[in-house]
Amino acid sequence: MQRYDHIIVGSGINALVAAAMLSGKGDKVLILERSDVLGGCLRTEEITLPGYHHDVMAATFVLFLTSPAYAVLGEDLARHGLEFCHTAYPTAVLCPDGSSLVLSTDRSANVQSWNDLAGGDGDCHAQDVGNIEDDAAFLFALLGGRLWSWSTFRLILVQAWRRGPRGLVSWIGQALVPARAWLEATYKSPLVQALWAPWVLHAGLTPSSSFSGQMGKVIAFALEAAGAPVVKGGAGGAVAAFRSLIEERGGVIRTGIDVDKVIVENGQACGVVTSSGERVEADNVSVSVAPGQLYQRLLREEKLDEEYSISTEFRHGRGNFQLHYALEASPEWIAEGLDKVALIHLCEGIDAVSKSANEAERGLLPEVPTICVGQPHQLDPSRCPAGKAILWIQVPDAPRLIKGDAAGQLPTTAEWTESLREAFADRIESILSNHIKDFKKSVLKRRAYSPADLAAININLVGGDPYGGSCEIDQFFVWRPFAHSVNSGTTIKNLHHIGASTHPGPGLGGGSGYLLAKRMGA
Repeated sequence: MQRYDHIIVGSGINALVAAAMLSGKGDKVLILERSDVLGGCLRTEEITLPGYHHDVMAATFVLFLTSPAYAVLGEDLARHGLEFCHTAYPTAVLCPDGSSLVLSTDRSANVQSWNDLAGGDGDCHAQDVGNIEDDAAFLFALLGGRLWSWSTFRLILVQAWRRGPRGLVSWIGQALVPARAWLEATYKSPLVQALWAPWVLHAGLTPSSSFSGQMGKVIAFALEAAGAPVVKGGAGGAVAAFRSLIEERGGVIRTGIDVDKVIVENGQACGVVTSSGERVEADNVSVSVAPGQLYQRLLREEKLDEEYSISTEFRHGRGNFQLHYALEASPEWIAEGLDKVALIHLCEGIDAVSKSANEAERGLLPEVPTICVGQPHQLDPSRCPAGKAILWIQVPDAPRLIKGDAAGQLPTTAEWTESLREAFADRIESILSNHIKDFKKSVLKRRAYSPADLAAININLVGGDPYGGSCEIDQFFVWRPFAHSVNSGTTIKNLHHIGASTHPGPGLGGGSGYLLAKRMGA
């Protein structure tokens, strides 16, 4: 029986990054993926019609393109076929009255346009993203670095010396400000407020969450600096490049293998047992799974400290709803200037975003959901036949468990059903039809995924939560996934926990996989 240096359970972005880096230093690496499809939330499929390639879940790679993992692996991944497609217009907001605002990757153009919109708003934007630039070394070390380390401790000491203790405390206090307070105090234009308010949902937060203001500024900085790139051919193209690179470096990838438990002997992990009874041994076991999968399933036979009982400690967030369209032609937006925009939010402003998120958190189908519309064919024409189009639509505020309909129109059950899924998709389509000329006539086929459908595809998307658990401040940074967590470590030696449920949290940055590989000498 071959023994490995590393077994990695799961194959999302963090697992792929870790495997690529560890195999790159000569270690024997084995990836075991439960699904027949590699990549976790990175998957591209022809789910509507032949020739229409849809990113079923994750789609935009700005976090990966700006990550330390990409800095290390980017050239090798490009050699294996990874290619990004860009647009100069990463995002926009479109309001019910037809008014809209577009973000460019040209900061000076944004400043001029927003100053014309409301005196001083452009200057405030420049100051916001400029402050993120100035604080980048410190801020991104906290957001993506190894928190429990001497390097981070020294960085904090340097900041305390440079700013003064009170200055550092003030900086932290300002970073905790909710997005609502930041936007309402900074920008006069409701359109500028409406542009940024929905983005905090993609960080697993709401406009009222602590730290959501700082995350909004970070997102604004990243989108303006790097755009909203997609992978040529679909997110599955990134997975193919990772697979090719890992296998070139001697790594082994096995799909369709369900790991049943982690083997623990003498207090340390030494391998896994699959559902078929196969025993595979390794010096290190790394699991890219939700905490429930790790502590309640893979370690179910181990006597763990009571503090690892996650039944009351770990919380999952709102669900996600996906809707995909194959269209006869590119959508003809009634508002001008949206044709080349990568991601468009349909919402009325801060209050509307807060309302829909609150309704979802209370188990209600939002009356007017916050809708994110992606137009990947505008960046990458290879996604569909010539002259045709696809839309990638995400509703980041869908209820995991249903208690009713906020609009009082749809009969509901406690669980998502096919009929309820399609009825909610009809609600989204009705809103789209108000903004796209003859939209329903252009639809060739649509495919919807409820939170329950997403959970069925990937067991780590508990209740359709795509962010690996609530990202509120008490379950983030040094408190992720638990208040007693230390980096990727567990109480079992040589067992490492990575993925969206661990620091640095969700997104396509590959941060926890990168940090683990670096800690192991990659």
